[in-house]
Amino acid sequence: MPGPAGVWIITPGHAPDRFPAARSCAADVALVDLEDSVPPADKPDARQAARAFFTDPAAAGPVPGVRISSPATLNGIHDLTALTAHSVKPPIVLIPKVESARDIEIVAGILDTPDYTPHLYALIETPRAVENLPSIVRADRIAGLLFGTADYATTTGCSNSWEPLLHARSALVTSAAVAGLPAIDSPYFDLDDDEGLRREAEQVKALGFAGKSCVHPDQLPAVTAVFRPTREEIAAARATVAAAENAGGRIVRVHGRMVGPPMVAAARALLARASDNAPKEVSA
Repeated sequence: MPGPAGVWIITPGHAPDRFPAARSCAADVALVDLEDSVPPADKPDARQAARAFFTDPAAAGPVPGVRISSPATLNGIHDLTALTAHSVKPPIVLIPKVESARDIEIVAGILDTPDYTPHLYALIETPRAVENLPSIVRADRIAGLLFGTADYATTTGCSNSWEPLLHARSALVTSAAVAGLPAIDSPYFDLDDDEGLRREAEQVKALGFAGKSCVHPDQLPAVTAVFRPTREEIAAARATVAAAENAGGRIVRVHGRMVGPPMVAAARALLARASDNAPKEVSA
């Protein structure tokens, strides 16, 4: 089942002083991280602190989630064990270093209960994962994909920049689209380059990504401005849908542009995203 798209923010699990800001920010999804941003010595404390991230009584805000360590590691096993004991469990679980559908099945087998079936996202960050994307997206419990540029660039030896990573990004959004899953892009790691952040967000949106993740609250305005439908886009989409419905499904001209079924489908999808991004009550 597809999970949430839009703007994501990732907060280190060993920094609970940052939790209130993450849980009340303008992102669509807020993840507490138990993996790369947490030093090995701090991981036990981060697992314990993460409980407060999910039990925060705030009624509205981003959908909360967690990035565990790889389930193929001892830290990942400890993370999953800790999650099973939480009285309030995260709606979203991000699984790093996914390289096969089996990785998703293992986490689902540990976490799923009759009362709890979280959205499981696969973090794609290795060449083997990109090669195996067609089988990964067919996992029964997968809800979406995230791209991890830092690890992918390190593994391949390429530069963490647009052109060297274009093939992997294209493969990811293609496989996600085939399976009807949202694809969320990697964070932009240069915190002082607002123009570069905005440009990359626009590029990945044009490529087909449904959202982008952030590592600092200061990045949220730029990414949100790119991925949240504007009033003008919403008005144009409504006009397109209305014209198509009045034309009985025939190809129609809207504002000087020929509009057929693919354009109408895109307009309906934009209106659905706009509806999803409307203010709403969110339960942790």
